[in-house]
Amino acid sequence: MNKYEAEFSNLVRAYRKRHMGKGPSKINTTFCKNWAICEMEGNLSPVEKFIATWEDGKQTLRAARTEMVKEMYRNNQPVDMEEFLGAKFVELFLDIDIERDFGMSIFVFDRDIEKKFKNEP
Repeated sequence: MNKYEAEFSNLVRAYRKRHMGKGPSKINTTFCKNWAICEMEGNLSPVEKFIATWEDGKQTLRAARTEMVKEMYRNNQPVDMEEFLGAKFVELFLDIDIERDFGMSIFVFDRDIEKKFKNEP
């Protein structure tokens, strides 16, 4: 992960903390064409971990951590990320494994961010 991918990871963590109260404890970002792919660990709060002990709770959490997070990004444009990358946010694809507390988010932007940052140290 280069310094730009690391900085993007910090922006994702700050955004999630601001809008959800908690950000992931670990994020590894990779830029690929117009995507920023984030692998995230430590997403769940202690209360969410407790809820996940019930099967119905796992389903509820998965829905909240996928569809509701997508809606959050649609309603609260990630301006800091856009300004940092010099690209407009288009869409978010994500999934989470509740039992492992591991998630993947793929941020789609309107231009090739990999090309812009690949030769940067």
